[in-house]
Amino acid sequence: MWPLVKVLTSAIVITVVSEVVKRHDRLGALIASLPLVTLLAIAWMTIEGQGRDKVATHALYTFWYVLPTLPMFLWIPWSLKRGWSLGLVMVVAVLLTFACFGLTALVGRRFGVELM
Repeated sequence: MWPLVKVLTSAIVITVVSEVVKRHDRLGALIASLPLVTLLAIAWMTIEGQGRDKVATHALYTFWYVLPTLPMFLWIPWSLKRGWSLGLVMVVAVLLTFACFGLTALVGRRFGVELM
């Protein structure tokens, strides 16, 4: 039963965000930019009895994994406004994110963070 509660709650959050975006671009973007998935994951981890160290480690790695996704949010609007097809934009966004992840992993290693 518990996995179903988690799935339904998560689906409701995603649905609310997508419905808000339809009516209010900026508000939808603001809500989407909140780390809702991470906060839900942390809540589920806590409810399920994961220790504070596990939650703290999850939050730290999430920080490092978010960094390489940020350039994608600049790439997508830039390329779409120049007439690129959505499919190509998404493929390049994924490749860009992988490249940025590799760079982030190298930088993270210098700070003692092993991402791979």
